[in-house]
Amino acid sequence: MKHATQPIFVLGPTGSGKSAVAVALAELLGEAEIVSADAYQVYRELPVLTAAPCAEERARVPHHLVGFMGVEENNDAALHARRALAAIQDIAARGKRAIVTGGSGLYVKFISHGISPAPPSDPALRAELQALPPEEAVRRLQEADPAGAAATNLQNPRYVVRNLEIVLLGGKPLSHWQQNWQHAPAGPGFVLARDTAELDARIARRTAAMLRGGALDEVRAVQEKALSATAAKTLGLAAIVEHLRTGGRDLRQLEAGMALATRQYAKRQRTWLRREDWLTAVPAQAASTAQALAARIAAALP
Repeated sequence: MKHATQPIFVLGPTGSGKSAVAVALAELLGEAEIVSADAYQVYRELPVLTAAPCAEERARVPHHLVGFMGVEENNDAALHARRALAAIQDIAARGKRAIVTGGSGLYVKFISHGISPAPPSDPALRAELQALPPEEAVRRLQEADPAGAAATNLQNPRYVVRNLEIVLLGGKPLSHWQQNWQHAPAGPGFVLARDTAELDARIARRTAAMLRGGALDEVRAVQEKALSATAAKTLGLAAIVEHLRTGGRDLRQLEAGMALATRQYAKRQRTWLRREDWLTAVPAQAASTAQALAARIAAALP
């Protein structure tokens, strides 16, 4: 792929402003379109809760893989990556450039470095491992693959279970599957880096805006549907369901809980992003505009 048609990756933790920067960069470059690498913005019924690009942003720049699935449909990193790569190829074939943006680590990795050949999930084994006490799952992963366990966020049960599942199904350590990723990324990558306190403040404001801007109504409308495993994990959805179930009286408590969960998620994202040494950090301050950050990224493009 020539530099002119390589995708550009604009990444960052939730709340960092990457979506707005991606739109500004697309407008600055011209002839560019955005491909989402977000696991949850695919759901058409949850645009507010997932902080999907708004109608005005989507009118300014074409977006792909946003709001095209129902909450009953499942999504996963490999499936999403295949769709994203097809979109990137189509954009390049039309002489335009793709800007990939999102914060879902494995989704980004599959798009940027190729789909890992790790064995697919086995529902029966997954259910068995999920039923284990978290400390038992950690112990089994440490016994089966000490190096892989050391590189895993052991505080995240989902990561522990999936990595243990890969080791058990594949019969090889995690490093074997990770080495099968192509070494060079598909294109240049940038990550918005904000001070933790400022990011926390942005998350608090966005959480408040979500709850007052339609997130409650979105969840109320889908809570009786047969949510897919992916949709059910949408950040904040379970908390809102519980809030509605108990009568929805304490909105401040809900807001505080969602903001905390989002900060914790952002911390995990920052940990993953720091490990990706192919990404160029773009420091961002409270006063930084999306246009200014986009200009810095454009100036750094190969």
